[in-house]
Amino acid sequence: MVTNTAVAVGWVLAGTALFTLVYASAKFSGGTISSFQIVCLRYLGGFATVVMLAWSGGSLRRFQSRQPAAHLLRAILGCSAGVAVIQSSAMMPIMDATAIGLLNVVIVVVLGALVLKEHVSLGHWAAVAVSTLGAGLVVQAQGAFQGGSTMWPSAIALAGAVLLALEALLIRRLSQSEAPLTVLLYVNFFGIWLMAIPAILSWTSMSLGQFVLCCALGPLAISAQYCVIRGYRLAPVSILGPVDYTWLVFAALLGVVAFSEVPGPGVLLGAGLIIAGGVLLIRVSGDQ
Repeated sequence: MVTNTAVAVGWVLAGTALFTLVYASAKFSGGTISSFQIVCLRYLGGFATVVMLAWSGGSLRRFQSRQPAAHLLRAILGCSAGVAVIQSSAMMPIMDATAIGLLNVVIVVVLGALVLKEHVSLGHWAAVAVSTLGAGLVVQAQGAFQGGSTMWPSAIALAGAVLLALEALLIRRLSQSEAPLTVLLYVNFFGIWLMAIPAILSWTSMSLGQFVLCCALGPLAISAQYCVIRGYRLAPVSILGPVDYTWLVFAALLGVVAFSEVPGPGVLLGAGLIIAGGVLLIRVSGDQ
């Protein structure tokens, strides 16, 4: 029998895979496009996508929210986190940035227990420990933190981890009372205006192809956000947090496809432990 937790993990897993592509966007551009520029165009493309989806069912009024301030705060956190992760990935090896960014997993679990009063059992902590060990093996195997990274991009990546964790808490709360399209509509609308001025001030020339690809990140991010929101409607953040460790696995796979980086035994072993931690997470959640 498939539990709600298993379904939730599946949704967040799909969202994490899609977000891996979004976060690597600056890496693909060779760092020639401003992170603010990328994020702004992403929200522009995302808002256009959500409006078309929402409008196809009738008036947009049915998506009006009674808590716009919460959506604005979530957008501020999401915009800031997106810029931090994309910028740090452009300034340092992608596995380094990913490793630091994954500190948001532990932060999410702790905040879920302290702020949302979610129950975190010993089994959940064991799953986190197994996944953390796997993540550490992947990082070590990929040679992370051996590329001469400076303190500044590391600090940016760490800030991104904190912002991602705080955003996850807000997504969990909003997903309990708002429809997924409502959450997506507000965050993309606010995101455009929050990023507009920084994007204009840091704007660099780009080809038509680059412009289209940056806007195409919108529908991609919308799909990822929708998956995450669906997952958080079904399970607590303290349970779903460790799923983010698969970010390292997807980053390694992206390295194979895009940068011809072949994973060694350490990466495969680490990926196996991350998967084992996820399975353990589902099992202990299903027993409660």
